[in-house]
Amino acid sequence: MASEREVFGLSGPLHLTNIDWNNAHHRRSVAASLVEGVYILERDRQEKREGSQALAPPWWEFFHFKLVRKLIDDVDFCIFGAIYEYKPPSSHCNDSIVSIDGNPRYVIAFRGTITKPDSFTRDFELDIHIMRNGLHQTSRFEIGMQAVRNMVGTVGASNVWLAGHSLGAAMAMLAGKTMAKMGNFLEAFLFNPPYLSAPIERIKDKKVKHGIRIAGSVITAGLALAARGKNPRSRSEDPFSALSAWTPSLCVNPADHLCSEYIGYFEHRKKMEEIGAGAIERLATQHSLGGLFMSVVGKGVEAAEPLHLLPSANLTVNLSPSNDFKQAHGIHQWWRPDLSLKCSLYKFK
Repeated sequence: MASEREVFGLSGPLHLTNIDWNNAHHRRSVAASLVEGVYILERDRQEKREGSQALAPPWWEFFHFKLVRKLIDDVDFCIFGAIYEYKPPSSHCNDSIVSIDGNPRYVIAFRGTITKPDSFTRDFELDIHIMRNGLHQTSRFEIGMQAVRNMVGTVGASNVWLAGHSLGAAMAMLAGKTMAKMGNFLEAFLFNPPYLSAPIERIKDKKVKHGIRIAGSVITAGLALAARGKNPRSRSEDPFSALSAWTPSLCVNPADHLCSEYIGYFEHRKKMEEIGAGAIERLATQHSLGGLFMSVVGKGVEAAEPLHLLPSANLTVNLSPSNDFKQAHGIHQWWRPDLSLKCSLYKFK
């Protein structure tokens, strides 16, 4: 039995009958809907819904997209991603023209964890890899990354969007960071991306919260300097600054403890600049405290950089009340027409 949330006619953004690709709400809503399309593709597979019984197609066809390819995990054969092509009905562009009026030519979307037996074991395994900072070593990520490389190589970075939710947001973020290091800056919509750290953002007292963050920045900066002393190569390499030109759109909810730390991560950087401690924070924001500690004591020097560290972002915070964690973490919130949003642009200097 399909749930109401899977049916586009009951839960989708039916109010978006005329897409303005220069409208931030429209762009975000379409990207979120395409991610939801991946969720429903996998649910259709699990429930053996085919043909007219399939519920996934309206989630992209409503916005004039065509499903080009499903991305299949090589372990459990679940659908974890999809490649969509924009095909407006009265197309005024042909295949040789770059996207017009801000629309994408292709969107590569990744879903998050599905808590159903047919896919949960593999999805949870990927979640563990995120916590261990090892997503880049998984075959699912490599399949998705190769799809991104191939698409960018064929049509160019300006014609490709990335989108993902939760685990899928981590996939899209890592793919976007990987491409950005090669000079390809893809438009990206990252919904509820995981940020693994102590839940400082949940502290109500602003002074206490700010004090903890300042102390953390000082300790992190100190360890970063110590790590540089042990690893001279790091002095000349600055991958963080190289990423600063990439500005993905991060969509987070303060009631979602899995992603809410992004709010403090970026706001604290601004506050440190205001109190004259910008140099400390510019160093601290590039590093993970746990990773630095292991480097200083002689372990993990060559470990991959933490996924959640980002130089720049368009941060969208949903301030609308959430009934529970499931709603705060869900993808459906991002196309509601009555959202109370706070949008901020953060650029790494």
